[in-house]
Amino acid sequence: MAENHTPEAALTQEETNEQRQIRIDKLRAMQEEGRDPFQVMTAEQTHESAEIKENFDELENKDVSVCGRIIARRIMGKASFVTIQDRLGRIQSYVSINDVGEDTYKAFKKQWDIGDIIEIKGFVFKTRTEEISVHAKEMRLLSKSLLPLPEKFHGLKDADTRYRRRYVDLIVNPEVKDTFIKRSKIIQSVRKTLDDVGYIEVETPVLNLIAGGASARPFITHHNALDLDMYMRIATELPLKRLIVGGMERVYEIGRIFRNEGMDTKHNPEFTTIEFYEAYTDYNGMMDRTEAIFRNAALAANGTTAVNFKGVEIDLGKPFERLTMVDAVKKYANIDFDEFLGDNEKAVALAKEHHIEVENGKETWGDILTQFYDEYVEANLTQPTFIMDYPVEVSPLTKRKPSKPYLTERFELFICGTEYANAYSELNDPLDQMERFKHQLMLRDCGDDEANMLDDDFVTALEYGMPPTGGCGIGIDRLCMLLTGNESIRDVILFPTMKPLDSDKKAQKETAAPAEAAVAAPAVEEKIDFSNVEIEPLFKDFVDFDTFSKSDFRAVKVKECEAVKKSKKLLKFVLDDGTGVDRVILSGIHEYYEPEELVGKTCIAITNLPPRAMMGIDSCGMLISAVHHENGEEKLHLLMVDPHIPAGAKLY
Repeated sequence: MAENHTPEAALTQEETNEQRQIRIDKLRAMQEEGRDPFQVMTAEQTHESAEIKENFDELENKDVSVCGRIIARRIMGKASFVTIQDRLGRIQSYVSINDVGEDTYKAFKKQWDIGDIIEIKGFVFKTRTEEISVHAKEMRLLSKSLLPLPEKFHGLKDADTRYRRRYVDLIVNPEVKDTFIKRSKIIQSVRKTLDDVGYIEVETPVLNLIAGGASARPFITHHNALDLDMYMRIATELPLKRLIVGGMERVYEIGRIFRNEGMDTKHNPEFTTIEFYEAYTDYNGMMDRTEAIFRNAALAANGTTAVNFKGVEIDLGKPFERLTMVDAVKKYANIDFDEFLGDNEKAVALAKEHHIEVENGKETWGDILTQFYDEYVEANLTQPTFIMDYPVEVSPLTKRKPSKPYLTERFELFICGTEYANAYSELNDPLDQMERFKHQLMLRDCGDDEANMLDDDFVTALEYGMPPTGGCGIGIDRLCMLLTGNESIRDVILFPTMKPLDSDKKAQKETAAPAEAAVAAPAVEEKIDFSNVEIEPLFKDFVDFDTFSKSDFRAVKVKECEAVKKSKKLLKFVLDDGTGVDRVILSGIHEYYEPEELVGKTCIAITNLPPRAMMGIDSCGMLISAVHHENGEEKLHLLMVDPHIPAGAKLY
């Protein structure tokens, strides 16, 4: 009777611990017998699995040596089959006691396990079922696996485990490894596209005294030797443009960027970008370069310029559409901002008319045009589209359009409603640049901690003279998502940032009295000071029961949560409301919560409110929060309830 062994199905922690101990006992036995696998230093690998399969006609009956991890095996008395996995795929081996010897065969059956790493020497042949295999003549254990491999990861919970234990994910999910192989090819292609037209790859500092080149919140660290705080870079723009001033003319950098912001399916605190700058061209030249980068990367990763993303067919081989922001708003919102160019009062009135919130310090024609674009246009841009000519207020490092000084020569590339590239005709007027920096400082004074800092040295560099220059930045991770068909950034970053599993326990430990110091001390109930709390007065008007009962309050489970792009307040929730159809609700609570800490929570929502468009997204309902004021400051708590309450449970 054949004995089949494959990777383990989902095991309990107790079962995993038991399996681990069994394997440790096997290891100890082998070590006592003088067969310690961890003392093996090298192994011979003449061929890999894919190479053998692709060149079978040449290799049939030839001797090979292969190495890899045991993925499966079939034990059948004195002859067995084992499947190993190397970096290129999997290959089967026929193992007979008559060929490998009694001692080795016994160890293979009794002491080796799924997950162990082995070396097989033998000749290439085909089995009776026409499967290309290696007939083993010698076998050797190279490394002992002490933990059992899972069969497959499933569901959201296990997806979390996949990211935390990427090493296991790569073993059991070949498609994951394929994604990262494609990522490497994409980056190689990007380099080649620019190298072929004379660009030079450079490196610029990660630690800086000023966080500049983008509107983002930086990470702050401390340099002990100099006793000063430093910022981890949020962009590579300013040092790269200094190199243009220095005469390098065509430069690029592919590197890590760090932004102290929320995490969601499109954002990770550390991510990879490419920024490239070219003297004597403008944003039109950058559009051509960007098209070439995307087209060549698609060919390198997939062999075609046709991409299927989120169920949409995208053709990167065609020229990308080019549309000004004003024309885009006119097309999708039926409002022509050109008719009142520069009229701030008219723009503010129009925003109020369309229920668009205007932030303090941003009551300008340009800021409000941008908000209308966010609200009405962005989500409609499916095929590759360059949105051009952004307002000067949102483009502090960009040249103005000579014909329209309220606008700048800037574009962003959008595909399926997501931004993939940002580019300028770079501002090289030092006097204008200083005034833009001063405006950014005003925004910081108004509470915008993502506004640009003043970089005096960069202005000094411009005073030495920078030639007309085009510059562009592309998110490498998003490009990889597009070309590999992954909708989460965590699926294209090998080791994404994750919230520690024990963070809640640590928080409880920090707020609790030290147990070690008071083992026998009675439990002390936490005292909460409500003396400075202010609440809104209760409504004096009664509402009849029939009216109240029309509001459909339901328990909902948070499946996904992410920050809404270009909004400081809004979080986008994807909710399970018990119907089997995802419900999307937007809530302005980002000031109080980060998206990742809300995933998996059970909340309360009103589900029968009519859809309301917010930032171009339909919000279908309202999440319930408790609000009060304390010492003049607003406090908010999202109402979260017992997770045992099922999705869709109705509140009465």
